[in-house]
Amino acid sequence: MTETSSVRAAPAARPSPPVRPEYERPLEPLAADSVDTVLPLHQRLWQRAWLRKSVILVALALLWQVVATIQGNDLLLPSFTQTIRAFVEDIASGVLPVRAMYSLDVLFKGYFTGVVLAFLLTTLAVSTQIGRDFLSTLTSMLNPLPPIALLPLALLWFGLGQGSLVFVLIHSVLWPLSLNMYTGFTSVPETLRMTGRNYGLRGLRYVFLILVPAALPSIIAGLKIGWAFAWRTLIAAELVFGASSGRGGLGWYIFQNRNELYTDRVFAGLITVILFGLLVENVVFRQLERRTVAKWGMTR
Repeated sequence: MTETSSVRAAPAARPSPPVRPEYERPLEPLAADSVDTVLPLHQRLWQRAWLRKSVILVALALLWQVVATIQGNDLLLPSFTQTIRAFVEDIASGVLPVRAMYSLDVLFKGYFTGVVLAFLLTTLAVSTQIGRDFLSTLTSMLNPLPPIALLPLALLWFGLGQGSLVFVLIHSVLWPLSLNMYTGFTSVPETLRMTGRNYGLRGLRYVFLILVPAALPSIIAGLKIGWAFAWRTLIAAELVFGASSGRGGLGWYIFQNRNELYTDRVFAGLITVILFGLLVENVVFRQLERRTVAKWGMTR
């Protein structure tokens, strides 16, 4: 090998990139008409969610009235006006408020007991391995079981009273809420978990200060699902269970009027159930979301 071949050729110098001149592009001033333009009144009103939902409800009421008028049989389908008349009469007489308050009393007892038990069970599941196995086993067994199927056993165990209804309500709330809470806890980013451990948080302080705020969207979703399950389970249980000591809720009100062929009052009871569902969904949970997850930018 020659000496010239052993010497490597020096790399060629790379050309320097061209220098582009900097410049500023002035912004065009906004036109006066574009600043002063205001949306028409109907477009501004249509942006209100409550107004759009009200229009939907009015359209459904008109459709109900038309179908009932065409059908012409009050026993099978009373008109919307007849149902509203019966609804107002039973509110004025105090029948519907008493039935509704009884149902709400039972509902709150079962719902809040189920929420507390779900939180304790989920806290145990995220803290220990045996807790995770316990929650997984119970949810696999009991979550597919309809709550109303436990009513005969509840009547044997707790007798004729609120205890039986509260028992089936706890069952309807406990398992879906536990699943949602556990899913939210396990979805918390590891960075937040490590932050909590670095600050020395353990036990309930770790759950309340780290896991609960981070998993709040899943928790609120579980609360909404548990509320819906509890509300319809209560009405169904009252339809089957009836009244105890002369007292009954909205389900008993519907069942009693069905036996007496007061179909307009049956629909009045159904409207009451629907109104309470809309009230809780659009007032209670909506305000809870606005003040927490929406305010914190965790959801849209």
